[in-house]
Amino acid sequence: MTALTRASGRTVLDLAVEACRAACADAGVAPGEVDALLSYHLNDSVPVTRVARALGVERLGWHNDIAGGGTQAASVLGDAAMLVHAGLARHVLVFRALNGRSGRRMNTVSTGEQERFTYGMAGPIPLFALAATRYLHDTGLTEEHLHAVVAQSRANAGANPRALRAGPLDLAAYLAKPYVCTPLRTADCCQESDGACALLVSGVLDGPRVRAVVRGGGPGCSAMDRAPDVTATFSAYVAPRLWEVSGLRPADVDVALPYDAYSWLVPRQLEDFGFVARGDLGPYLLERRHAWVNPHGGLLSEGYVHGLNNVVQAVRELRGGREAALVTGFGGSYGSAAILVS
Repeated sequence: MTALTRASGRTVLDLAVEACRAACADAGVAPGEVDALLSYHLNDSVPVTRVARALGVERLGWHNDIAGGGTQAASVLGDAAMLVHAGLARHVLVFRALNGRSGRRMNTVSTGEQERFTYGMAGPIPLFALAATRYLHDTGLTEEHLHAVVAQSRANAGANPRALRAGPLDLAAYLAKPYVCTPLRTADCCQESDGACALLVSGVLDGPRVRAVVRGGGPGCSAMDRAPDVTATFSAYVAPRLWEVSGLRPADVDVALPYDAYSWLVPRQLEDFGFVARGDLGPYLLERRHAWVNPHGGLLSEGYVHGLNNVVQAVRELRGGREAALVTGFGGSYGSAAILVS
């Protein structure tokens, strides 16, 4: 990873190249040995061919700029693993780079999103705030439970020198934060950050392994006018398939790194992936039994590189003694999830 900042003062290409070189060095692979390059973005990054050229990759094999945001954070690992499994690449370099604060900001509306204007959805936060309102109603969770999610995230980030937000956050301080769109306060929303992350997925090196990756979705908080349940996020659809194809159970996972773009997504995913029953969510959160979730602070506290920084942290956790990590990618009612194992 590069440093995470709110104003990098650098080009996205510079950030991408720094992270990619660091990933290659960590793996002991020269950039010229990379034979596939993947990235994902929302017209806010740099093409993989430019990064390959800057890295000195003279014979670039399979390469792809994948259109999409947070949904790709886990499934891009599946794309890389399939290239390796098919014999099309030995070393696949995956990166995400953006100036997400000082450059193109995500909490805006493009002309291609006119259909959301009909419902007053001027950007992603109002859209998912509406789903959050219903979810809190259905579960009986309150602002105190959202505070527990955010406060634990800040506490976890306290030991992370990369984190942009860290330290204690008591309930009074949380309640004093302004609303962006009720029930979501500024503290309930992930950060806008400048930075880059990269990983090298190899078929010939030792290290944590990709056990299973799934991608999917259905009508939910991304298609509220057609959804029987507007609170249904991607995890409601992909979780059963993930356990089926991985051959694992929730009890086998010892660290979870869910895509925490908004605080309410943490209990929603804990429920959907079978870690906590809906009726137990309230005390589970208030008693901070979710401290094992995003031990680096996640997107709420470490920073936001469109979810790939959570995947990078999963690798660190597995290298540090964890046995199985869950990582996810969120895009409303569609997304992805992966299990990585040591």
